[in-house]
Amino acid sequence: MSIASLFKDFRLALSVSNAADISQKYCSITTRLNADFWGIDSDQRNSLQIGSYGRHTAIDGVSDLDMAFELPAAELERYKKLEGNGPSSMLREVRESLKKRYPNTTIKADGQIVGVFFDRYHIEVLPAFLNADGNYIHGDTNNGGSWKVTKPRPEIKAVNDLNKVTNGNLKDVSKMLRAWKNKAGVGIGGLLIDTFAYNFFSQSNKFNEATYSTYPDLFLGLFTYLGALPEQEYWIAPGSGQRVRCKSKFQAKAKKAAKRCQEAIDAVGDAAQAKLWRKIFGRHFPKVTAMAEAAAADDRDGEQFIEDLYPVDIRYDIELDCETKEANVLRDALQKMLRSRQRVPVGRHLRFHVVNCDVPGNYSLFWKVRNRGAEAIRRDQLRGEITPDQGKRERTETASFPGEHYVEVYAVQDGVVVARDRIGVPI
Repeated sequence: MSIASLFKDFRLALSVSNAADISQKYCSITTRLNADFWGIDSDQRNSLQIGSYGRHTAIDGVSDLDMAFELPAAELERYKKLEGNGPSSMLREVRESLKKRYPNTTIKADGQIVGVFFDRYHIEVLPAFLNADGNYIHGDTNNGGSWKVTKPRPEIKAVNDLNKVTNGNLKDVSKMLRAWKNKAGVGIGGLLIDTFAYNFFSQSNKFNEATYSTYPDLFLGLFTYLGALPEQEYWIAPGSGQRVRCKSKFQAKAKKAAKRCQEAIDAVGDAAQAKLWRKIFGRHFPKVTAMAEAAAADDRDGEQFIEDLYPVDIRYDIELDCETKEANVLRDALQKMLRSRQRVPVGRHLRFHVVNCDVPGNYSLFWKVRNRGAEAIRRDQLRGEITPDQGKRERTETASFPGEHYVEVYAVQDGVVVARDRIGVPI
């Protein structure tokens, strides 16, 4: 397969597979709210898809969907005159309306939105009022209640306009960046991803005419650009000019991706190139024949992949480290050894543990231990099963034989992988 065919198939593989179900849910929510707040029967009016789905940059597995629903202007004055927290009263009424349609579904009013939690995805409904500028006034229940302005329409227009200028490359690249952040475990949101892609194309027209055959050079340039960005608290969203918070340090992982892009460009043969692109973008990137045969062999050894068990939509950060012990004496942290390019001596005891996780609320942890190398094959010890955490947020192992092994940890919330990390174990 040519590199153009690989990237074309990659783009197609990112299409949202449950789009019909999502569309039906949007329409159903809109119909219920229109009946209760406007007295009309319509599954379209007063509703706007916003967020990644509204900008048409979402990919398969998207679990956090957004919509704005416009309430009658007179209601705003009523909520403002209420004693206590007006935004809280508004969210409560919207929640009660949606409970009529989904009485057995979890529906939560929180902060600025009402979340409707379906199987493996949820829709966040933003009740709002259209102002004279075409933007939305919405409530915020925090700190006693307040009213704020959000501007999704200018953001959608800015992305659409630049997408036309770049011949569709802006949205394709935004989708592929989402595959990278899901594979690499980069906890940044969809609007920030789209902002980065928008800014990259805005700085130069070099890749406006890019085709799938030139995407290797495009992504080498893009990841190099991302790796060089400064660490800062926020970026400015296109169109709206609103601040987009950045809570994750992504630069090191972008630099690693840029290095792998160059390795893929320099690699000889379709199989070698595709293998490296899959390391960057994950299992949505297609295999070639030789890789498919190797993958079939891997399947026979029982390796499991988290993507086959749950949708992956990384939104938070989780950090993994490992202590190494010899005869119950604590030696070095594995991350420190990796930085100094040391290998773990055979016989060391290993305690992998979560040192940081910013996933809010309840979630479950899962582990994967993968052995690799000739000795693992000889011993029939490749492993690779995914198992639940036992409540200690840690996993103990022994460095039994040489190889380039690794351990991964996953945080699963509401049936979706929302954070992941991986640590290599060179023995």
